[in-house]
Amino acid sequence: MSETPQTQTTSNAQVPPQSSGPDLSSAAPAPSGDVTPAPYSGETFTPEPTRSMEWVAFASILLMMAAAFQVILGLTAVFDSGYYLVGENDLLVNVDYTAWGWTHVAIGLIALAAALGLLAGQTWARVTGVAIAVISAIVNLGFIAAYPFWSIMVIALDVLVIYAIIVHGKKVYAV
Repeated sequence: MSETPQTQTTSNAQVPPQSSGPDLSSAAPAPSGDVTPAPYSGETFTPEPTRSMEWVAFASILLMMAAAFQVILGLTAVFDSGYYLVGENDLLVNVDYTAWGWTHVAIGLIALAAALGLLAGQTWARVTGVAIAVISAIVNLGFIAAYPFWSIMVIALDVLVIYAIIVHGKKVYAV
């Protein structure tokens, strides 16, 4: 095949002909299987969910549950201190139920913010989630005399949250 070069004229300048590239009509067919699209193809990459993502979602839901439990426990302490098994003087930490209740409410609200941040994939939420779960476990240990079952349940949730975030969370954020 012989092609004659053509020139294009725009205004007064001459532009050389554009090459359309090599003729690939007789080339071998593309290999079958997993072919990665070129980065400039306009397609967006959406990673498939992994077990790590599932664990972080699990940790986030558990952290939301623990946050709800903390808020309920705190509001109960603020508005009905007679609900608990022991008086204020029999707690591990000698503090009145109103102060203890507001502490639980604050922990619950911070835990809720961290849980939502975890679902959004925020790194600060991993650090905050672990820190608030540790603080929550310690605070509930101090509150265990007032309501043992509730405190033990929240401590167990906190341990699961810490495990899920620390062991499985790093892999999710590396993508």
